[in-house]
Amino acid sequence: MATSWGSLLQDEQHLEELARQAMDRALAEGVLLRTLQEPSSSDVVSYAPFTLFPSLVPSALLEQAYAVQMDFNLLVDAVSQNAAFLEQTLSSTIKRDDFTARLFDIHKQVLKEGIAQTVFLGLNRSDYMFQCNTDGSPALKQIEINTISASFGGLASRTPAVHRHVLSVLSKTQEAAKILSNNPSKGLALGIAKAWELYGSANALVLLIAQEKERNIFDQRAIENELLARNIHVIRRRFEDVSEKGSLDQDRRLFVDGQEVAVVYFRDGYMPSQYSLQNWEARLLLERSCAVKCPDIATQLAGTKKVQQELSRGEEGDQAITKALAAPSRFVLKPQREGGGNNLYGEEMVQALERLKDSEERASYILMEKIEPEPFGNCLLRPGSPARMVQCISELGIFGVYVRQGKTLVMNKHVGHLLRTKAMEHADGGVAAGVAVLDNPYPV
Repeated sequence: MATSWGSLLQDEQHLEELARQAMDRALAEGVLLRTLQEPSSSDVVSYAPFTLFPSLVPSALLEQAYAVQMDFNLLVDAVSQNAAFLEQTLSSTIKRDDFTARLFDIHKQVLKEGIAQTVFLGLNRSDYMFQCNTDGSPALKQIEINTISASFGGLASRTPAVHRHVLSVLSKTQEAAKILSNNPSKGLALGIAKAWELYGSANALVLLIAQEKERNIFDQRAIENELLARNIHVIRRRFEDVSEKGSLDQDRRLFVDGQEVAVVYFRDGYMPSQYSLQNWEARLLLERSCAVKCPDIATQLAGTKKVQQELSRGEEGDQAITKALAAPSRFVLKPQREGGGNNLYGEEMVQALERLKDSEERASYILMEKIEPEPFGNCLLRPGSPARMVQCISELGIFGVYVRQGKTLVMNKHVGHLLRTKAMEHADGGVAAGVAVLDNPYPV
């Protein structure tokens, strides 16, 4: 991969000046987060961390990731409808992992009562890294599929303009033109709008289940605003609000604050810490309703790491553990958690494996071979941190949207991408966890 942006910089001072221009452009474009100090209010905001330059991505791998997305949409949807497969695959996890067990209990309860929902909506994101093969060529390796609260579609829609600006400042206008247009928020909103339309009640709303302290609100607002432009109204409520003001009528239609809800879009509810007893009750109420849930509980279960491991079954577990203990740098141990920042590496992983080796608790972890990408230079811009070039690696996400009515697939598409980049020294974690930063692929 030929282009190295660092060679365009004259000195430190040039880097700092360019960084200032980039930050101002990010603020102007709405690449924003609420601050850690004020996560519940938009009175004070900062730019979301991002790379100064777009990162080089082989266009063949980008095309490959896009080409398989519709198949992954179909796979997730098929798994969500296969109750026997879900039960069989998650049986050992449910014994040891209370969170997955509680989700599964709701799933069983809804199946027993009969699923009231007739329209199904999936907004997912399939994540990849670029493995560096022994011959030096790059290959695409899938990490996971996120089936609940797949974020940064809104902010990723706003970052291309920032990198085009940076390259234009450097008089690289031809290169600036190569940065791909990308608008996942529009595509994600398209899926929600289609589900809303099929629900068939003109006055019904979209309910976005939000966290109390949500720094990433502008990402969500981008989708809300796209819906409003289509005259579809969105209300933001917490699980607690649903518990206090939500109800079902005799047809299991969902009402919150007296307003009918057509679509429930979860941007909360993917981690154990996000549930109190009251919140679990609210989640059950939502699942029992005929509103379109994004995702419904079965689709959330289809996105668990255990299911993904089963779908990509390789060598048996004991063999893998032996290998990992022999060469810990080549493996990573992942718990059944979303949200980044939970993985175990190196010495920590070895200790956990020794402890888990013969216990049932082992079933609540996934052992994965580590992907070894080729590092490259970029500058990560974060509020309060100096601009400097560091060695980085990237992770590519492709957003997928599907809508099914009964057994009929009404929509199936890919709607954009997300590139996140982090410094080599940070093994784990996403943008929200404060490790990775937003980026754009520069196809080569």
